[in-house]
Amino acid sequence: MTDLEYIQQTLQLAAQGKGQVSPNPLVGSVVVKDGQIIGRGYHRYAELKHAEVWALEEAGAKAQGATIYVNLEPCSHNGNGKRTPPCVEAIINAGIKRVVASMVDPNPKVNGRGFEMLRAAGITVSTGLMEREARRLNEKYSKVVTTGLPFVHLKTACSLDGRIATKTGESKWITGEQARATGQLLRHDYDAILVGINTVLSDDPLLTDRSGQTRHRPLVRVVLDTGLRLSPKSQLVQTAREFPLLVFAGDEEILDSMGFPIYTEWGNSLEERKAMLQSLGAKVVQVPADGAQLELVQVLRQLTKLSLTSVLVEGGAAVAASLVERRLVDKVTFFFAPKIIGGHEAKSVIEGEGVEHLNQALELCDLKVTPCGSDLEITGYPKESRQ
Repeated sequence: MTDLEYIQQTLQLAAQGKGQVSPNPLVGSVVVKDGQIIGRGYHRYAELKHAEVWALEEAGAKAQGATIYVNLEPCSHNGNGKRTPPCVEAIINAGIKRVVASMVDPNPKVNGRGFEMLRAAGITVSTGLMEREARRLNEKYSKVVTTGLPFVHLKTACSLDGRIATKTGESKWITGEQARATGQLLRHDYDAILVGINTVLSDDPLLTDRSGQTRHRPLVRVVLDTGLRLSPKSQLVQTAREFPLLVFAGDEEILDSMGFPIYTEWGNSLEERKAMLQSLGAKVVQVPADGAQLELVQVLRQLTKLSLTSVLVEGGAAVAASLVERRLVDKVTFFFAPKIIGGHEAKSVIEGEGVEHLNQALELCDLKVTPCGSDLEITGYPKESRQ
């Protein structure tokens, strides 16, 4: 086997940790000696050890003089409050003679230091093999450690003419079962799922991960609700003690000036409504707002503070528009159904003000087009945030 084939194996191993490593990166590793794989490993957050350590332990004494392959630069620092010792030390102590890695760790705590330590110990280091694929695999991790903001993936389903509901508001179901099942698999790959209050009021969703796959921490459900209009009777609130629910609201002064409707059944003021929701298990966080629109960067920073490195945005049209207009989207997935709804009153997939000129549009690249039952899945990345 070649270096390329061994690196491909590290990427396949790393991918097995999806849903099980956040806020850490996905890492896989193989140890090879005399053309034979003698150790394999991939990282799982709950089991503490990193991929390289698992692989080295399986190799045992045979690791002396071997080559270790890994998709991400071995760490050179104690991770997660000293939960895990540096992998560089384990590699050096095992007597490894060569390290082949796909990419530099973008984390400022590492960022080449691991490679420097290995070379200083007399170990040959090769980098860059399948780097593009490695970067895509850890796009969420890379985003948060370099910007302090979580990776934002906008996912939506619509008709061929870009409608998410008819003029009467009917929206279930525009896409077929396979597209909806694929959407569930997407939820498994993310730390949080985010919607606006209008989506909650119209659909009363549950927003859980029903993929059936293992995850080391529950999917956090996030609602943008400037005026705290979320009903305690909603499915989200009723299940808040079972599945985490985070609600972002605005400031009291702004709400008073906007004239939001008062919900006397559970409180006349924002503070009363906040207390009611929190008594039922929801967590309410107040952030600055510009009119009815919460400051989305502040929302995203709060998610990072909670170690949520990625968020899947599923609705609605106003939230999608706000994120697109502010260029806060890192990835986009559209599921198109072969239906034409029409009508100027039918709800569009993206609302907001829109752009005046075509050169201001959010342009996507690296497109992947996949048939999904009778529907079509299109995924791409904004050109300006291309990795």
